[in-house]
Amino acid sequence: MAEDPTRTLVILKTGSTFPKLAADQGDFEDWIRRGLGPVSLPVEVLDPRDRGRLPVPECLAGVVITGSHGMVTEGEPWTPAAETWLQELVEREVPVLGICYGHQLLAQALGGAVDYRDQGVEIGTTTVHRTEAATADRLFNRLPPAFPAQVVHRQFVRHLPRGAVVLSRSPFEPHHAFRVGQRAWGVQFHPEFSPAVMRAYIGHLDPQLRMEGQDPEKLLHAVRGTPAAARLLRRFGALAQRWVHNGGERPVSAAIPA
Repeated sequence: MAEDPTRTLVILKTGSTFPKLAADQGDFEDWIRRGLGPVSLPVEVLDPRDRGRLPVPECLAGVVITGSHGMVTEGEPWTPAAETWLQELVEREVPVLGICYGHQLLAQALGGAVDYRDQGVEIGTTTVHRTEAATADRLFNRLPPAFPAQVVHRQFVRHLPRGAVVLSRSPFEPHHAFRVGQRAWGVQFHPEFSPAVMRAYIGHLDPQLRMEGQDPEKLLHAVRGTPAAARLLRRFGALAQRWVHNGGERPVSAAIPA
């Protein structure tokens, strides 16, 4: 079956990185677009903060929700409409991937609860452990049992939506990744972050980190590449493409890149 040329892979831009970093290396949507790899689907960036009409499910191949420097619990004028839209996408089994803020927004939209971390900000390169349930998951089944990932967040998903499956965790974060239904995923870590971006975040937050008793120099020294985590974006792009190829309704083929 030929792919539907009317379906678009949308990057929902919920925030921006630091202006200087964006000028030097691009913004969240640029890193995500590169991470998706050579998908043949059209890719469009939409900003819900513009309060424009969000596309109907029939127009979509998939959605990636970016991170943000905002806090999900603070809410924004555009949040209720976006949450209702996400509920509809999950119900219609349109592929969705929420990253950091997007992970939390997706969880909240589906009935989960987001809160501040008692330990303060988690930042740097951490080790994420895949759960047993991840061995049967379309995105996570090819990842190693433990893999490095880039993180920077003050809030987390305290309570998952009903029926959600935990796919990865760490000693500091119980819900680093989850899936709801067949094609909706949230990841607290940043598969789109390069080591250079991670170092820039640590450097920018240096004064705050020191005030919270963290050692920025130690964090910088521990930053490393995260190729396994980065593969999730390419796998998601391939999954969305395969879903469209199959008519947007039949099961996704197992032939997704490792």
